[in-house]
Order: sequence, then C-alpha cells, then structure tokens
Amino acid sequence: MPCPSRRAALAHAAAVAALVAAPAAFAQSAAPIKVGLMLPATGTFAALGDMIEKGFKLYVQEQGGKLAGREIQYFKVDDESDPSKATDNVNKLIKRDNVDVLVGTVHSGVALAMAKAAKENNTLLIVPNAGADAITGPMCGPNIVRSSFSNWQPGYSTGVVAAQKGYKRAMTITWNYAAGQETVKGFREAFEKGGGQVVKDLNLPFPNVEFQALLTEIAAQKPDVVFAFFAGGGAVKFVKDYDAAGLKKAVPLFGSGFLTDGTLEAQGPSAQGLQTTLHYADSLDTPRNNAFRKSFALTYKQNADVYAVQGYDAAQILGAGLAAVKGDIGKRDALTAAMRKATVDSPRGKFTLSAAGNPVQDMYLREAKGVNNEYRAVAVKALADPARGCKL
Repeated sequence: MPCPSRRAALAHAAAVAALVAAPAAFAQSAAPIKVGLMLPATGTFAALGDMIEKGFKLYVQEQGGKLAGREIQYFKVDDESDPSKATDNVNKLIKRDNVDVLVGTVHSGVALAMAKAAKENNTLLIVPNAGADAITGPMCGPNIVRSSFSNWQPGYSTGVVAAQKGYKRAMTITWNYAAGQETVKGFREAFEKGGGQVVKDLNLPFPNVEFQALLTEIAAQKPDVVFAFFAGGGAVKFVKDYDAAGLKKAVPLFGSGFLTDGTLEAQGPSAQGLQTTLHYADSLDTPRNNAFRKSFALTYKQNADVYAVQGYDAAQILGAGLAAVKGDIGKRDALTAAMRKATVDSPRGKFTLSAAGNPVQDMYLREAKGVNNEYRAVAVKALADPARGCKL
C-alpha cells in the first residue's frame, strides 16, 4: 500500500496529466472543420463555380461563421473542368490538405473522379451541382450526398411537359459527355412514355460551340420540338445561334433549366419566352426564397441563381449532419445518417434525400422573362431519381 505522500504525489501527477490532456482534447474538438472546395475557377463553368461557393459561404455566414459551433476553414482547388486532371486535383485536398469534407463540382466527368476518390479514401463528399447519374447510382455510398439533382431529373421532367403539350416528334441536342447524354436519356424516357418519339439525337464534343451544321439539320428535319442541354458559355452561344438561324419561331425549343440559368443577361432577346424545367425558379414567391434572395443580393451585390441555391443547400446538409453529432465530425456514421434523414428547408422548397443520397424534389416549369426564369407550374411533384445500380 503506497504511503500517504506517495498517494498525494500520484494524485498530483494524475491531475497534472488531466490538465495537460484537457486543453489538447478541447483544442482538437474545437479545431476548424476543413472544407475542400473543388470547383471551376476558370473556363466555361467558372461563373457557376463562383455562385456555388458564394451560396455555401452565405449559409455559413448566416450561422455566425460556424456550423454546430465549429469554425469552417476553406481549401480551394480549381478543378479546371478537366476529368484527366481530376484525380490529381482532388488528391491535393484529400492527401495534402487533409480536408474533412469535399464540396464539388460542376462538370460530371470531374465529379465522377471525385466520387471515386472519396470512396477510396472514405472522405465525405457533397456534390453541389454535377448530376452524373452514377454518383447516386452504381457509385453511391454512405459518404456521398448531392444537394442538386441527377441528370435524369430535369431531362425527365422536360419530357413530361413536352408530351403533355402534345408534341409528337422531337430532336435532342447536347454536348457528347455524361451530363448531356444522361439528361437526354431522361427526356427520351418521359417523352416516349407520354406518346412522343425522339427522331434524332444530335451532339458535338465538349466544349465545342460550332452549332451551325446541327442547326441546319434541325431545320431540314422540322421536328415538333427540340430539347437542348447546354450550360454556361455554351448555352449562351447555342440560344443566340438557334434564334439567329430562324429556328426559334419555327421549332419550339425546350431545355433542362441550365440552358437559361445564369445566362439570360448574356443571351438577351434570344432567350425570352424559352421554357425549361428545373428544381428552382427565380420567382418562387415563398418567404424562404425571398429571404434567401435578399440576403444573397445584399451580401454579393448580385442576384442568386440555381447554382447559388445548390451551394447554399450543400452547407445546409452539412450543417444538419454536424448539428446531430454536436459538431463532432469524428462520429461519421451518425453524421452521414443525419444528413440523409434531414429535411432541407431550401429556397427551392423543402426536400429530402433518397436512400441513394439524391434530392427528392419538385421540378418546376419556368419561362425566361427579363433576367429571371419565372415560375409557371410544378412540372413533376417530388420527383425521385430511380438510382439505378445503387447498392448500399
């Protein structure tokens, strides 16, 4: 049995050790959460990446600069919209910067590489735009969620609208890459289910914008309707070229909402009246959307768009997960489970996540008017991606 003095010495040593350990533990728990933003900063999608980042940071700012009491530290990599560089770029964030969560990206091909790296390294990934079906299909995982859409969703909802309007013969046009191909497949599925027929799919390499030969083919075929998927700078040129070719008056043009989102000012008169479907409309007259748009405009001196909403909601989803574990990002299983169970109070309207981690959300019919995509109707209520190939 130790003597009293030895007992006192042991107690003192234990107390000192506890005092040393406590600040260390506190410092660890209070360390900033590292968020890796891998978004386009250059090229045709640069403006989209900028809006996603602003939306994400706005939500964090509205929470006092913290999520669940934890400071947020940002690390940024330009994804260059180049799938061949994607693995090296994402590894800068995962292995060099040791980020806790990845947020990205716009280009579906780059996002597929990000999802692969996230799975291999068990890194949390929130996708704030890229709709590649495989991300919440065959590549789905408990550590991967999306705050945006699957490519299938806006394509499918536009196909529903086109069929309901009585069009029978359609042509499609897009870039020959994952986002374009999958969006067109969604359109075809709904349009043909509704009694229509897609008579021809036209495409050109990404990011080529030489549309003239394809527009000549549309003029020759004279379909009832054309469905287009383009975004960013490519969407601006396509809409202007379609109008300049005299097709706007001859063949109705419909599109995934990205055709006219963030591009209306540059498209000018050529875009006016174009109808698209998407999970957001600028003029949604709800208290949540009005407050969001006001906050965004005051903060950034520009109007929000769907990309800003998706960034904002990526932060909301992360915040919901962190709140459930009281900021302890080490409790990954509980955190990811809470993210998937969250009902997100989005400017687009409340939505939930499917078992595969994709939003189950209303798809809106919108019309380009001025510099806004104005709400016209709900095209499809609570549309869930089929998540084909997802095994969790």
